[in-house]
Amino acid sequence: MASSNHDDTCIGINNHHHHQQQQLHPLAFSILWSPLPPITWFLPFIGHMGITTSHGTACDFQGPYSVGDRGKMAFGTATRALQIDITSLPAGGAEQWDKAIAEANAEYRTRMHNICCDNCHSHVAYALNDMEITAFGIRQWDMVKLCFLVFCRGRFLSLGGFVKQFLPFGVFLLIVILVRLL
Repeated sequence: MASSNHDDTCIGINNHHHHQQQQLHPLAFSILWSPLPPITWFLPFIGHMGITTSHGTACDFQGPYSVGDRGKMAFGTATRALQIDITSLPAGGAEQWDKAIAEANAEYRTRMHNICCDNCHSHVAYALNDMEITAFGIRQWDMVKLCFLVFCRGRFLSLGGFVKQFLPFGVFLLIVILVRLL
């Protein structure tokens, strides 16, 4: 009689993909966000963005002709993450996800960085559009949709991440209020 364990029961026909996705890395298939000082201090919804591979490796457009693809983001450790359900990918799953990120990385190594028009958010949107994924009701990705999606739906990875995003803005707001009252 073969012994049964929990891992065997988790890998069924209906939930095999979900189990496999969860086993790879806690941040696999995620959009990452970190504060971008001093901009985030005054506009806490604006920050630096990256995307992780199926193995949880962060990739981000770091500046002119420069893409980080070794897990270290340009402005430090990610403070927020939004995991994407890849079940809506037309074909290929994790392989398609990683291929689209690799293509976005290659493309953005040929681009000049522009803080307003062609930036880290654009890099992530390029990858998501290339893989033709639909998530959170979005089919055509752009930097504005990504900005507000991660701001509203991304989870904080630690209390410190929350503090890094909102404390400077809170101090700024407090100073403005105090100056107005005096």
